[in-house]
Amino acid sequence: MYRSEDHRTFAAPSENGMEAPGEQTASDVWARVKRRLRAELGEDIFASWFGRLELDSVIEGCAYLTVPTRFLKSWIESHYADRVLTVYRSEAGDIERVSIGVRSTLGRDPAAQRRASEAPRPAPTASMAMPSMAGEIKAPSVTASQEERGENGDLGGAPLDSRLTFESFIVGRSNALAHAAADRVAHAQNGQAIYNPLYLHAGVGLGKTHLLHGIGHEVRSQGRRVIYLTADRFMYGFVASLKAQTSLAFKERLRGIDLLIIDDVQFIQGKQIQQEFGHTLNALIDAGRQIVIAADRPPADLENLDERVRSRLAGGLVVEVSALDEALRTSILTTRIEALKAIHPTFEVSPNVIAYVARAITANGRDLEGAVNRLLAHATLTSSAITLETAETAIRDLVRNREPKRVKIEDIQKLVASRYNVSRSDILSERRTAAVVRPRQIAMYLSKVLTLRSLPEIGRRFGGRDHTTVLHAVRKIEKALGEDHALSDEVELLKRMLQE
Repeated sequence: MYRSEDHRTFAAPSENGMEAPGEQTASDVWARVKRRLRAELGEDIFASWFGRLELDSVIEGCAYLTVPTRFLKSWIESHYADRVLTVYRSEAGDIERVSIGVRSTLGRDPAAQRRASEAPRPAPTASMAMPSMAGEIKAPSVTASQEERGENGDLGGAPLDSRLTFESFIVGRSNALAHAAADRVAHAQNGQAIYNPLYLHAGVGLGKTHLLHGIGHEVRSQGRRVIYLTADRFMYGFVASLKAQTSLAFKERLRGIDLLIIDDVQFIQGKQIQQEFGHTLNALIDAGRQIVIAADRPPADLENLDERVRSRLAGGLVVEVSALDEALRTSILTTRIEALKAIHPTFEVSPNVIAYVARAITANGRDLEGAVNRLLAHATLTSSAITLETAETAIRDLVRNREPKRVKIEDIQKLVASRYNVSRSDILSERRTAAVVRPRQIAMYLSKVLTLRSLPEIGRRFGGRDHTTVLHAVRKIEKALGEDHALSDEVELLKRMLQE
């Protein structure tokens, strides 16, 4: 029997990789490891790189993990292997090493994984090291799954989620502009590219991916060809094309594409891959093909992305999907509950409970979905009505009551600049136009109330200004907040965005 740090025992797996009965299974330990990784790395990184990482078995002190693609295996081994092992050993001290295999090629056989992980790796060939003119989106492996080949068969891409359509998207004040732009692109006359590229950015769970899928569904229903890719799929396709020496064929294939959708572009890494991404953008835009991009921040803030690519992305229409306001959160909850009532007729949630949940959960739509699922579980498992007290208990883990996020002055300057359509350099400059002065004063005010920095330190961070200038700005915004309700709402929104 193994023993974890909290002194609960869990069963050792048998030699065939199956877990023997015990008080605490290896799967339980792995679940704790994943929760720790999610907490330490953040939701975005965890979802992108660890969401599909699974435990296969634990044998002789080695945890055998699997992922669906070779790219994910390579990326995790290169960037996070030490972190995974450290977290694993903190939960199970007898784990000496971690081995990562690929499910699509190794199946569920831990012995095969062990042989593959211990086999010598081939030396890089000239074709692997040579930059290409264009990347191959489709993985060349003959064993690739239908999903990796894509719905188009001859062009790689991820499948579109049938649930994420324009009809199921709930429009509110915070996402109305993004929805209108997405709808215009999807219904462009004669398939003409407009707002090219369309660039949507938002935090986690605010609906940008939903809009991407909605565009894809609508354009595909018109008989046009669509490719939807996440950043990791694009990178994997590029590396695979280099190995197969098939990257030159991609330019010809691109001529038949009507719409390219790329999600989570902030995760595109590597000089060659970024250059390839830039070539792809240029080729499609020059050919009049529509491109839709999504990321978690505006193009100017993608500091790890090549400057020419950032410029190209910023040259289209850049739209932010803002934080969900209370009215929109209420609409999302109401719609989801009504949909579930069609399946569970006895599931009833009062308006008071819906209003409470909408006020308590402010982060994103995924947490709202989780809240509804918890309420449904309580109602169906206990056969009792949902009251405010039971709702409070059910969603307790979703309410954001942890320590406030430490906010940086640089983050404040970037967010305010993006919000008011000025640059960060404008805020730090000596310009005194009204379009710059008000955002600068708001940024100074937020720096005072959200950070522990002194007034002289804030002044230095704003282009070397005197502390009296900062004090004047803070007092002016404080006075304006009491007189201008629209400004008060705007500043409160900025606070929430910075603290989430």
